[in-house]
Amino acid sequence: MPSMTGGRFIAETVHGYGITHVFFMPYIGPRALMEMEKLGIKRVQTHGEKAAAYMADAYARVKRAPALCMAQAVGVVNLAAGLQDAYLACSPVIALTGRELLINQQRHAYQEVDHVNPFSAVSKYSAYVSTPEHLPVYLRQAFRAATTGTPGPVHLDFEGIAGQGVVEQEADLEVIVEEAFTRLPPFRPEAEISGIDEALQLLAGAERPVIVAGGGVLASDARNELIELAEKLSIPVATSLNAKTMFPPDHPLAVGVPGSYSRACSNKVLCETDLVFFIGSHTGGQVTNSYQIPPQGTPIIQLDINPEEIGRNYPVQVGLQGDVKSSLRRMINRSAPGDPRDAWVGRVQELVQEWKSSVEHLVNSEILPMRPERLCRELSDYLPSDAILVSDTGHAGIWTGTMLDLKHPDQSYIRCSGSLGWGLPAAMGAKCARPDRPVLCFTGDGGIWYHIAELETAARCGINTVTVVNNNHSLNQEQGGVEQIYGGRTPGSDELWLFDDADFARIAESFGALGITVNKPEELPGALERAFASGRPAVVDVKTHVEGIAPRAWMPAA
Repeated sequence: MPSMTGGRFIAETVHGYGITHVFFMPYIGPRALMEMEKLGIKRVQTHGEKAAAYMADAYARVKRAPALCMAQAVGVVNLAAGLQDAYLACSPVIALTGRELLINQQRHAYQEVDHVNPFSAVSKYSAYVSTPEHLPVYLRQAFRAATTGTPGPVHLDFEGIAGQGVVEQEADLEVIVEEAFTRLPPFRPEAEISGIDEALQLLAGAERPVIVAGGGVLASDARNELIELAEKLSIPVATSLNAKTMFPPDHPLAVGVPGSYSRACSNKVLCETDLVFFIGSHTGGQVTNSYQIPPQGTPIIQLDINPEEIGRNYPVQVGLQGDVKSSLRRMINRSAPGDPRDAWVGRVQELVQEWKSSVEHLVNSEILPMRPERLCRELSDYLPSDAILVSDTGHAGIWTGTMLDLKHPDQSYIRCSGSLGWGLPAAMGAKCARPDRPVLCFTGDGGIWYHIAELETAARCGINTVTVVNNNHSLNQEQGGVEQIYGGRTPGSDELWLFDDADFARIAESFGALGITVNKPEELPGALERAFASGRPAVVDVKTHVEGIAPRAWMPAA
């Protein structure tokens, strides 16, 4: 068994598991970082721990494989805060951190706070590693925990503020890479045949069934199986934001995104259904608009790789535990073609068309400043056929989820699962995972302010993303709530949601990125063409209308 430093062991192990980039905030594990450089792993040093976690989150989701981020003791809680998004998105991020020497714990050591509780809230698995001899046990377990079942972030806390108690010391260490845990999913268990047959019987007997596809469809790479099953059984399909690209938007069975960030037609369809098949969905508060869409009491079938999720929010008629791709394939093979359900499919198409007609005047609006709905139409028409669209949360999530169609099967979409400001660093992580593909971040001025310093990171590291800023110089999603409290619009209420109109193009140029300002819809295609061809990070500052506020989710009358 060879003798090596803990830093060398970490570098060889993560390299063996296929990690190509590490996202970190210094000063942490410098020997490990040096050894990673020797192996060709790209080191992306950020301007904040949260940004490092966001980059790793998007990297993992786009690559469908583990990612790595690191931080020293004083920044550990910041890193944990950033892992919230990876935790909510079921993203296999491995976080390595340093901590004060054990002898100094609970003695008011400088800059030290508890690490256990912050990480217990945002990780599947967390362990303390005090010597390099422990690394073979805990690092391999980190990869296993991150990728199996419902994926999620894991955390290893190393002895020493910068992890030096583990990274700097030598030991006899053997690098073992377990190939199954280099990807998602590591295993593909199939749901039991008896449950599949029962589910197929229920689906055959339903008059108005609907499939709701969740992020598990994306994680399992089951787009083709979802489409084939829906077509064979003639079942309309709604998708969560995470599964937005898993069903073609122009398909006759396409419903759209339901829940709180939704199209009205999608919520209406789910209020008229007589059976919902949740596939790879946690049935969480967003996709169900706080557990109301579909209404409680609707008959439910649920398929998930994690049995703990089955029936969590909706009692099930049939629960299926298994990998989505393999289980849907088994369902397809055991099912007979369903009746066309012409009346139900026609009703769904009627509701979809009704919604499209209701927003047509906004989608095609010539008003200036530009409406965000028109911005989304222009992006839908322009985006390259292999683009990765990365969406921030809030209005960015609503606009991209409801108004922006991804028309090509090779396009990808990932979105923020928690914290506003995720978009810019996440797009950088996505680009690191797939440097061969164009990556576009959709965010607002409120979102880009959070981590705008990472434009310098992008320029320094050659991470050439394009960021489109829906710049209405405001947090206008907050306007209604603020003015309701104030009883109307006042100077005091304006202070809580309005900003000065910033010039993000000039700010981008100051960081070494390309900056372009767009005032009219017809300027956008040329601006995007320049941005993608520039060979550097680019920001397209699109001036949009402050009154472009997304409507509340449709709900049935009380």
